[in-house]
Amino acid sequence: MELEFVGGAREIGRSALVVDDTLLVDFGMDSGNPPAFPIGDVDPEAVVVSHGHLDHVGSIPALLAGDARPPVHWTPPTYDLTMLLARDTLKLHGGTYDCPFTEAELARLTQVSETHGYRETFDAAGYEVTFYDAGHIPGSAHVLIDDGETRLLYTGDFHTENQQLLSGTTARPDADIVVCESTYSETSRRPRSEIEAEFVESVQTTLWEGGTVVVPAFAIGRTQEIMCICEQHDLECYVDGLGTRVAERFLQAGNRDFLRDPELVRRAKGNARFVDGRDGQRKRIAEQNTVIITTSGMLHGGPAMTYIPEIRSHPVNKIAMTGYQVEGTPGRDLLDTGSAELDGRMMPVSAQVEQYDFSAHADREGLRSFLESYRDSTVLVNHGDRCVAFADELRADGFDASAPALGEPWSTND
Repeated sequence: MELEFVGGAREIGRSALVVDDTLLVDFGMDSGNPPAFPIGDVDPEAVVVSHGHLDHVGSIPALLAGDARPPVHWTPPTYDLTMLLARDTLKLHGGTYDCPFTEAELARLTQVSETHGYRETFDAAGYEVTFYDAGHIPGSAHVLIDDGETRLLYTGDFHTENQQLLSGTTARPDADIVVCESTYSETSRRPRSEIEAEFVESVQTTLWEGGTVVVPAFAIGRTQEIMCICEQHDLECYVDGLGTRVAERFLQAGNRDFLRDPELVRRAKGNARFVDGRDGQRKRIAEQNTVIITTSGMLHGGPAMTYIPEIRSHPVNKIAMTGYQVEGTPGRDLLDTGSAELDGRMMPVSAQVEQYDFSAHADREGLRSFLESYRDSTVLVNHGDRCVAFADELRADGFDASAPALGEPWSTND
């Protein structure tokens, strides 16, 4: 079996792996400025997709340019999320370099889509492929690829701890090669229940003091997690941005079964007030004693550009960051310096700024506990800022581990 990482090697973003020049696993994009896409020219016979985040699916419609029509295999939620993200990308960036596909290619994607549930083996480009619940976001999957001689497990993004939306992954299928994500290989995280309790107490305190809490959150997964926490603790909340449509998609027939507790998500949706942003609605909401869950999670656009300038000047208000803030983003600047460039203006922020690690990725202990099942396998580390260092640590602990570089071929014959 021959592998080539055409994205996601020693980096986070634009994940893409080619197996034997015929099967493509994921095809994402890095939505930085400028955006980055997988390298080289790929022409797969089939595509399998781990989950519906932009860094894993953002470039998939581009595979259908020209005469190419490879079937695309994924779970039902991953298909729905990909279509939602693609339409949003077209709306925001269609016709520019930031969008690598057209409306015509997106329409073709609906024609080649093939959805599968967990543990339902199917054929893709001559391989036997099986999805296993990865516990990351609804529909996320570990991808097991079997050519009859070698079994490759592509972990995708995964979490080993329970979340509001999902249970942690328990799947450990036999594999000869494991391509493992390493996003938080240097981070040890407190139990999720402690983080949630601290977040709720902080939000309640601000509301009791008469303040407004703005919660910047990623649209897929994080927004719905915070909605569930608010429902469980009787916290009124508004929800703005793409996350409103994602919440509705999660509750559609065919997707509900991929949730840990569909009834909780239904109640959370009923507890939330969805915002459409018309007629100055956002500024009126920002004046209320309430919780506002809104994109973008790193403050580089979206409705947050209205809410935060409105609440920034009063120290009783609060901005509760819920995800990792990449260096150089306004969210990171706000945490580090107390000010940030928001909607083209540098703004000092007097409101309280806090950060909570609600990540849907396994931390260092989660990664190591997962990999304990694969001590006799070859481990290839990808999707991280310190892939080489983590591979070195694994190798020092007795693993056959390495971190292939971008574009570097790897073979079982090497």
